[in-house]
This record gives sequence, C-alpha cells and structure tokens, in this order.
Amino acid sequence: MTIDQQTETDQVLAGAELDLDRVLAFAGQIAQNHAIASNGVLTYLGDRLGLWRTLASVGPVTSTELAERSGLAERYVREWVSAQAAAGYVTYDAATQRFTLPAEHAAVLADDDSPAALVGAFEITAGVWAGIDRLAHAYTTGEGVGWHEHDDRLFSGVERFFRPLYASSLVDAWIPAVDGLTDRLTSGARVLDVGCGLGSATLLMAEAFPGSTFLGVDNHPESIRRATAAAQRAGATDRVAFADAAADTYEGAYDVICMFDALHDMGDPLGALRHARTALSGDGVLLVVEPAAADRLEDNLHPLGLSWYAASATMCVPGSLSQEGGAALGAQAGAARLLELFREAGFGTARVAATTQFNLVIEARG
Repeated sequence: MTIDQQTETDQVLAGAELDLDRVLAFAGQIAQNHAIASNGVLTYLGDRLGLWRTLASVGPVTSTELAERSGLAERYVREWVSAQAAAGYVTYDAATQRFTLPAEHAAVLADDDSPAALVGAFEITAGVWAGIDRLAHAYTTGEGVGWHEHDDRLFSGVERFFRPLYASSLVDAWIPAVDGLTDRLTSGARVLDVGCGLGSATLLMAEAFPGSTFLGVDNHPESIRRATAAAQRAGATDRVAFADAAADTYEGAYDVICMFDALHDMGDPLGALRHARTALSGDGVLLVVEPAAADRLEDNLHPLGLSWYAASATMCVPGSLSQEGGAALGAQAGAARLLELFREAGFGTARVAATTQFNLVIEARG
C-alpha cells in the first residue's frame, strides 16, 4: 500500500461510524481463520512426517510414545499434537495424558485411498505458499504463472486431492450419467483424456474398462513422466499411454474424449473444444467435468465456493493467463457460460448430464 492509499484509508475510517459489535465479531472471525491457517502448516507437516499415519496405526498415545513411534523429536511432537487437540483433530484424555486420532478423522487425514481423503489439499497449499512471490508479481503485472513454474508439491497435491473424488465418482456416477457411455467403454473404445495431469482418471477408466484403449495428454512434461511411471506400476501399458501435447495440438481420432477439471485451466478453452470436436469420431462423445458452480456470483458465496475461488485465484486463472489466448475462464464459470462455449465450438448437442455437490458433468456430441 502506498502512502497516498494509506492516507485515503485513514480518512475513510476516521469519517466512518463503525458498529463496534460488528468490528469485534469480524475480528473474532479473522482470528479464528488465522488459527486455522496456522494449523494448516502443522497439518501439512503431520502428513509429510507421517504423524497422521502413525496416529492411525496405534491406540491412545502420549507425546513421548508418538515421538518414539514416528522417530521424531518429542518436544516438537508434544507441541504439534497439542495443537491438533486444540483444533479438534485429535482427542485428549487428561487423566492418561494420551492423544487419539478417531477412525473417522483418520479416514480424512491418514489414508490416501479413502473416499474422504483430503490431506492432499494441504500439500497444494504448501506448493502455493512456496510460489507466493511469483503470484504477487503476476497480480502486479497481469502476467500468468505457468503450471510448470509452481512448486513440485502442487502437482502431487492436486493428484492426491482429486484422486479420491475420481475413484468414488468417475466410473460409478459420471460415466453412467452420459447416455450409452458405459456400454461403449465396455465394448471397446478409443479414449483420450485431455489435461490428464498425473493420469489418475485415465488409469481408473482403464482398470474399469479393459476392452478400451486410453491416451492421456498434457502440456506439462513432468506430469506425463509421472503418469507414464504410474501406468508402468499398474501394469497397464498394453492399453494406456501418455504423451506431451496441448489441448489443441494432439492428433488422431477418438470415440470418447474426456476433460476432467481441466477446461477452465486452458488458455483457449474454446479452441480446445473445437479441436476436440474435430477429433471425435462420427458418433463420438465429449465428457467434460468441471467444478460445481452456479451462474451468478452471489449464488457461489459459500464455503465450497470459497475453496474453488481460492484455487482459481492462485492456480487456474494464473495458469490460463500464462498460455496463448489467456481466457482465464476461472473455476466458477457456471453451467450457462460453459454450455455457451460448447455451442460456439459447434457441438450439435451439449447438456449438463449430472450435477453433484462438487461437480458439473457435461456431455456433448456432434
């Protein structure tokens, strides 16, 4: 803030009649949010150092026992686990001085394969904080921040955050919402996953539909390297491949093209949809999954909307602005704007096939 801006702010506050109760209530909200944000650092450390997994594998423990089990310094562990008790993440028995991670909390913090797993979100936050200076520069200049310019923790964190959602929804809910898609994948189809990232969704589909073949493309070489390694570990290289390609440069014809939480990140989403339309076989289908959003800002002002807007402001919009076109669609574009893009791209039909708490599932043809 400049001196002139500070002076203007002081003048406005001096002339304002403040509601003291409202000031105090908001200060309390900020203090609470600061405490949560501060513990976010500790939540990430607990994940990185294996403390959540250790707590999940034992019964009630003292800080000394937890430190011994985890191979960490007791004095640090004591403060860490006390903070988690204050946050309500673990319980504390004053009589025995032991801490317990409830099984329900372990499903969220200690098990990446749980449908409720969310600890990867804190790895995302760590990655964003690591690049905060670059983001500040982008906000000042209007420049973008390419995906490849972020801290590496962002890549693994995003994969960990989305994979449980894909595992619980993709095969059992999203694909069945598209007319005839389950049968088509079962009988055998050529499938393309555009913006595949580390390949989680591609590999989940390949496992569920072994009669189909899959290609995942992404313009981030490191993601493609990791996705290829994941396919090798899964023993799926006979029907799954990954390649470095942008959303408007890949080649070939496909029966099914998918874009999972990727369209709004693209510099030219309209161009990506047009390219997908030309790459679809005559009776092919495009499946696009985007974050859930209403069409009006005022209808997105809730905790989930906050999460999506925060991600959009730190990752999605900067990423789009770094690419040619720089459309910066944002993670909360809403169904009306998205369907308008499909129409502009020339699709004969486009509809919201399903709406869930977290996602919009869009089906487009022709």
